[in-house]
Amino acid sequence: MKICIFCSANQQIDPDFFSMTEELGLWAARNGHSIVYGGVNQGLMECLGKAVHEASGLTIGVIPRIVEKSGRISDYVDVEIPCDNLYDRKQLMEDKADVFIALPGGIGTLDEIFTITASATIGYHDKKVILYNMKGFWDSLIALLDDLQAKGFTRKNWRTRIEVANTFEELQALLK
Repeated sequence: MKICIFCSANQQIDPDFFSMTEELGLWAARNGHSIVYGGVNQGLMECLGKAVHEASGLTIGVIPRIVEKSGRISDYVDVEIPCDNLYDRKQLMEDKADVFIALPGGIGTLDEIFTITASATIGYHDKKVILYNMKGFWDSLIALLDDLQAKGFTRKNWRTRIEVANTFEELQALLK
């Protein structure tokens, strides 16, 4: 399976997120899954790439040219797919992946979650989007989505498009 992982490229975040990301990367590689990701050499992205690489897994980095020009490509990218911009990047990730997992991240991660989910909502694909709710990171987003649903701003229960895993065991179960 090709698992696309959206996550932070920041270093100054909870250290537990790094160990949990490493656990996911090692598990994915050891179970024969490839990782599609942003391919940046910082934050959780670098942690993920390193873990997958060290467990002899395959990483596919979808990398905008502006990132390439700045020299921020991870040494752990096995297959580089260059793209022109973030719009292309999300489309390529959507096309390449079988499932999407959102780890802790910021505005870019939110953009990726909602672009992929909106594409599914209108019928472009039927791929699973999972929030890996490490240490309750996504609790406020979950509350917001519940509020949007309660106010009638989602056509269906949002959980039909976005699933939540609060533990690594729950994440593994959703990936089966």
